[in-house]
Amino acid sequence: MSKYFGTDGFRGEANVVVTSDHAYKIGRFLGWYFSEIKRREGSTQKAKILLGKDTRRSGYMYEYAVCGGIVSSGADACIMHVTTTPSVAYITRTDKFDCGIMISASHNPFYDNGIKLLNHLGEKMEDEVTKLCEDYLDGKLEVFGRHYDELPFATRENVGRTIDYVAGRNRYIGYLISNGIYSFSDIKVGLDCANGASWAIAKSVFDALGAQTYVINNAPDGTNINKDAGSTHIEHLQKFVVDNNLDIGFAFDGDADRCLAVDEKGNVLTGDNILYFCGKYLKEQGKLAKNTIVATIMSNMGLFKALDECGIEYAKTDVGDKNVYDYMRDNGCSLGGEESGHIIFFNFSTTGDGILTSLKIMEAMISSKKKASELSDGFVTYPQKLVNVRVSDKDAAIHDREVQLKKEQAEKELGDKGRILLRKSGTEPVIRVMVEAETNEMCDKYTSLVADEIRKQGYEEK
Repeated sequence: MSKYFGTDGFRGEANVVVTSDHAYKIGRFLGWYFSEIKRREGSTQKAKILLGKDTRRSGYMYEYAVCGGIVSSGADACIMHVTTTPSVAYITRTDKFDCGIMISASHNPFYDNGIKLLNHLGEKMEDEVTKLCEDYLDGKLEVFGRHYDELPFATRENVGRTIDYVAGRNRYIGYLISNGIYSFSDIKVGLDCANGASWAIAKSVFDALGAQTYVINNAPDGTNINKDAGSTHIEHLQKFVVDNNLDIGFAFDGDADRCLAVDEKGNVLTGDNILYFCGKYLKEQGKLAKNTIVATIMSNMGLFKALDECGIEYAKTDVGDKNVYDYMRDNGCSLGGEESGHIIFFNFSTTGDGILTSLKIMEAMISSKKKASELSDGFVTYPQKLVNVRVSDKDAAIHDREVQLKKEQAEKELGDKGRILLRKSGTEPVIRVMVEAETNEMCDKYTSLVADEIRKQGYEEK
């Protein structure tokens, strides 16, 4: 288990959990590490590192701190400014950067922030590199056959530069537009940009493809990102779509690496819905590699039953889009994702991409000549309840004997009529208790059984 970097970066309250000193040192390490690799390979070129950030107030602080670390270690820092995580992944890969950095806490409130690391392929950074970065933060770095108490500073002409790279964001917008194979003319589309990174990108893409575009939550002020907005508060988009008689709506999170949809009746289309109908569409087109969809253990039982009916195979990974992506890459799959809306189209992106996902949903809808509410025909969602218990010690809480006994009791009583999952959040001090069952009453009963036991044993953070 990583000390700082969880399943989606190093994340927490700005200057409390993740400080500007952390950001500077992360820049120092990455600038030095990739410069040292180049030197050892005989290259005289400076390492190049790409940066993006979302709209949080603290993003400027981290951006400048990371850049200071990078250039003082002898690498160049290229800045895309406010942009999405998938755009940083795309440009890191296509413009041959040594690595990419996204400053974001995704769907968290504005006072949190985080640092996500991407390798030269635009994939989540390898564990061995993040572990070295953590070791440097803790003052115990050992790499290249020696111990480093501190990293050397670049001097004279070897000091790096910061370079404005906003053109990269524009090329990414062009790439998204190029993926719109149909005209969106006469289709009324609602977009909820969560006052986040998609605010300056999503509308221009849909406008360019001919949609009648209606947008909410596209006025970021540094403190309103995800506030009653976006994919974590989709009820606002539901009302907006119905009130304005729209054909479909899309909600993104703060860094736009996930997308949920709303049909014309105001019903939410979750990540599982999206996997289902996009998987069916790709299969019909002969483009569903391995005839397999990659989901996670958190996906609804209804998804797997519906895929069985369609003759589509599936794999289940642990939670985290990195786990989904790694399985897809290693097994040659083309579609995968999470119920939360991280959807990966492997032939088009190395990460979940909310705006790309919305375009692929539009493609499936237009091709099938169906309304948005008809796309999920054949998929029946099992009732599900998720309870998050904020705890002081995740490991102790999840392994507590009494908690485990309650989980076993729930499993036995549910039998084949449902399931229970107990897992640690990868980004927060939270234990998640999720139950799926035939009725809402059963979901309530068994989530309470286990969540209450966690509280009873004294693990809940006061």
